[in-house]
Amino acid sequence: MDWPISEVARMSGVTARTLRHYDETGLLPPARIGANGHRYYEEHQLLLLQQILVLRELGVGLPEIGRILSDQVDEVDALRGHHRRLLAERDRLDALAGTVSRTIAELEQSRKDGTPMAINRPENLFEGVQPSQYEANMSGFPELAEEVGRRAATMSQADAEAGHRERTAQMIRLAELMAAGNPADAEPVQAEIDAQYRALTQLRAVSAEEYRAIGRACVDNDVWRTAYEAITPGLAAYQRDAIEAYATTRLN
Repeated sequence: MDWPISEVARMSGVTARTLRHYDETGLLPPARIGANGHRYYEEHQLLLLQQILVLRELGVGLPEIGRILSDQVDEVDALRGHHRRLLAERDRLDALAGTVSRTIAELEQSRKDGTPMAINRPENLFEGVQPSQYEANMSGFPELAEEVGRRAATMSQADAEAGHRERTAQMIRLAELMAAGNPADAEPVQAEIDAQYRALTQLRAVSAEEYRAIGRACVDNDVWRTAYEAITPGLAAYQRDAIEAYATTRLN
């Protein structure tokens, strides 16, 4: 039995565009191409797709996934290896939950005292974090998501982790500004938003309306909102409002 690309996309949640990209790069060729030019996938390809998606969830880049798939012989052994990685990921998420819990407690204390959050060991902010957590759900911005994916596929693990640490640090700095009582359009807040905008425009041009849409997604996108709210309640809406102010005053 085989399935057309549209059905595989529906079952897996992966876009047909991504599946075609996997084919074009040799990562996941279809079982056959029909007379109508459509790609069709059999059980073997579905199992490979499952492995690709599991490895992507674990933060493995596409070139490394290609090497892993080309080296493996037995599917059961491969799945056992993925299972071990998933257990390690569970432990990482437990560590991340502890990190966020400590950050919340420190932010609440700083808000109560009316002083900036004191960070004695900044590296503790990033215990358990890995790249791709914020890039994981960009379905509302397909062109930007595609560019992010291309960049991520060519980055070293060290570079990806450094970039992710900086994005996490941006969220922490914004949370500190919010806790200190700065309105979303205050100059220190707008400076942070400007840095975020400039980072985006290094990937590709971003219009005022698209940047506004990204701001709204901080609240409307479940994955993004959860990431912001895990730092401190209200941060997602604060980021949205700050982006709206930035787009209105600096991009229009």
